[in-house]
Amino acid sequence: TGVQAPLQQSAATTRLMNVMNISSLRRLSSSAAGRQWGVYLSGEIHSDWREIIAKGVQEKKLPVRLSSPNTSHEDSDDCGAIILGMEEERRNWDKIGANMNNIRTKTLIKDADIVVVRFGPKYRQWNAAFDAGYAAALGKSIITLHPPEISHMLKEVNASASAVCQDANQVVDTLAYVISGDLPEPRDGGDWLPIADRLGAGNPNP
Repeated sequence: TGVQAPLQQSAATTRLMNVMNISSLRRLSSSAAGRQWGVYLSGEIHSDWREIIAKGVQEKKLPVRLSSPNTSHEDSDDCGAIILGMEEERRNWDKIGANMNNIRTKTLIKDADIVVVRFGPKYRQWNAAFDAGYAAALGKSIITLHPPEISHMLKEVNASASAVCQDANQVVDTLAYVISGDLPEPRDGGDWLPIADRLGAGNPNP
């Protein structure tokens, strides 16, 4: 019995080292490939969530190219009328602006690898819901971002998402894991447990 514990510890250490080596190789492989990930940031324009993601991507040195719709509300409303001329009816004014904005939106979503869709608690973001549906139809990977109190209203949108985040930093951490395999400190802090310890081993014959 006295010999068994050190042997078990050594085996566990060996497994951990193997996992670390595999993870390091994957990161090196990803870096060597020189891939740049396109991430489109769709959704509300009334908070600084885009700036938080941009800062996090920069700090983690992720190979990410961020894009977004025109976030100036006034410009997106009036672009068509400014360029093509004013319309006498509101619906026509809106139509020429929407069609012009749609050139940018469709092109950038098609080019993106990942589409992040932000829904805020205050405004009804119909455009964001449309972008999510368009991205899903194109088979894009979707990350939704919204406060938990509106989860029920977005359940169908979230069902099409690969990840559902509550704050912009979670989006950054998701991108870091997907791209380089890096994980942050557990969100649950000291209460966090691995799945085997919390819920039991999933495979009875590992």
